[in-house]
Amino acid sequence: MTDRRAEAVAALKDRLGHAFRDPSLLEIALTHASVGEGAERDPRGRPFVDNQRFEFLGDRVLGLLVADTLVRDFPDADEGEMSARLHGLVDKAACARVADAIGVGPAMRLSPGEAKQGGRRREGVLGDAMEALLAAVWLDGGIDAARAVFDRVWAAELTAAPRRTLTNPKSALQEWALKQGKPLPTYRVVERTGSDHAPTFTVETEVAGLAPMQGRGRSRQDAEKAAATALLTREGAL
Repeated sequence: MTDRRAEAVAALKDRLGHAFRDPSLLEIALTHASVGEGAERDPRGRPFVDNQRFEFLGDRVLGLLVADTLVRDFPDADEGEMSARLHGLVDKAACARVADAIGVGPAMRLSPGEAKQGGRRREGVLGDAMEALLAAVWLDGGIDAARAVFDRVWAAELTAAPRRTLTNPKSALQEWALKQGKPLPTYRVVERTGSDHAPTFTVETEVAGLAPMQGRGRSRQDAEKAAATALLTREGAL
């Protein structure tokens, strides 16, 4: 760990407000899959562990905490309204905003290539790491610790005006393009990086007459959705 990263990790722990009894959980949550690049063991001969499993758990932890908060804070809201609010608070963009606000990017372990490509600012990388951090806190201190961290770092998202979100941005972009009298959007894979077990796709989408936009994701489909969302956002359709 470099001094600069050590300082970033220390600052992150202060913002989380949780003192880890097992610091290795925090380190796992901050380790991107690109660090191993397919390796089964780290330089010390230990099994290599990245934050993907923690992300899986953290996604469920976040969903539970948001649902519990919404039920408490909006006693008169129906299921549809709460579902819409929940989606806007747990999607990757929200997780990335929270991660950026508390300084997750500088504290992460990334491969040199991923870091050079802007991984510390990339929405998918930050969002995944934020979910992994919630999982690490849950594993270290249980539900009460996870709720305390959530209440602290998600406070701005909880008080912000609800943002419009899309469940199917590709369909939304198609409908928008047709309304503009344009042909259907096209998609193409620009780049595929990472190992076979943890690839990252970069996809470009284009609507005739408009500058293309790119999106990244762990699957081609996720990258296409990210690109569609980016184009809709730029054109003011979101």
